[in-house]
Amino acid sequence: MSKIRSYYANVKSELSKVIFPIKEQIRSAYLSVFIVVTVITLFLALIDGIMALSLSSIIN
Repeated sequence: MSKIRSYYANVKSELSKVIFPIKEQIRSAYLSVFIVVTVITLFLALIDGIMALSLSSIIN
Protein backbone atom coordinates (compact mmCIF):
# COMPACT_ATOMS: atom_id res chain seq x y z
CA MET A 1 0.00 0.00 0.00
CA SER A 2 2.91 2.34 0.65
CA LYS A 3 4.07 1.90 -2.97
CA ILE A 4 0.71 3.14 -4.23
CA ARG A 5 0.82 6.18 -1.94
CA SER A 6 4.37 6.88 -3.02
CA TYR A 7 3.37 6.57 -6.66
CA TYR A 8 0.50 9.04 -6.30
CA ALA A 9 2.69 11.43 -4.31
CA ASN A 10 5.26 11.34 -7.12
CA VAL A 11 2.55 11.86 -9.73
CA LYS A 12 1.19 14.85 -7.82
CA SER A 13 4.65 16.40 -7.50
CA GLU A 14 5.38 15.90 -11.20
CA LEU A 15 2.03 17.39 -12.23
CA SER A 16 2.78 20.46 -10.17
CA LYS A 17 5.86 21.02 -12.37
CA VAL A 18 3.83 20.98 -15.60
CA ILE A 19 3.21 24.36 -17.18
CA PHE A 20 -0.01 24.32 -19.15
CA PRO A 21 -0.28 26.66 -22.14
CA ILE A 22 -2.41 29.75 -21.95
CA LYS A 23 -5.23 30.49 -24.37
CA GLU A 24 -3.11 32.76 -26.60
CA GLN A 25 -0.41 30.09 -26.97
CA ILE A 26 -2.99 27.49 -27.93
CA ARG A 27 -4.56 29.86 -30.44
CA SER A 28 -1.24 30.73 -32.07
CA ALA A 29 -0.20 27.08 -32.27
CA TYR A 30 -3.55 26.18 -33.81
CA LEU A 31 -3.23 28.97 -36.34
CA SER A 32 0.32 27.91 -37.26
CA VAL A 33 -0.73 24.30 -37.78
CA PHE A 34 -3.74 25.38 -39.83
CA ILE A 35 -1.61 27.56 -42.10
CA VAL A 36 1.04 24.86 -42.64
CA VAL A 37 -1.56 22.19 -43.39
CA THR A 38 -3.34 24.53 -45.81
CA VAL A 39 -0.11 25.37 -47.67
CA ILE A 40 0.86 21.70 -47.93
CA THR A 41 -2.64 20.79 -49.13
CA LEU A 42 -2.55 23.45 -51.83
CA PHE A 43 0.92 22.36 -52.92
CA LEU A 44 -0.14 18.71 -53.17
CA ALA A 45 -3.29 19.68 -55.07
CA LEU A 46 -1.16 21.67 -57.53
CA ILE A 47 1.23 18.76 -58.05
CA ASP A 48 -1.72 16.38 -58.48
CA GLY A 49 -3.30 18.66 -61.07
CA ILE A 50 -0.04 19.00 -63.00
CA MET A 51 0.52 15.26 -62.99
CA ALA A 52 -3.08 14.57 -64.07
CA LEU A 53 -2.78 17.01 -66.97
CA SER A 54 0.56 15.60 -68.08
CA LEU A 55 -0.68 12.02 -67.86
CA SER A 56 -3.84 12.81 -69.79
CA SER A 57 -1.80 14.51 -72.51
CA ILE A 58 0.48 11.48 -72.75
CA ILE A 59 -2.46 9.07 -72.99
CA ASN A 60 -4.31 11.16 -75.61
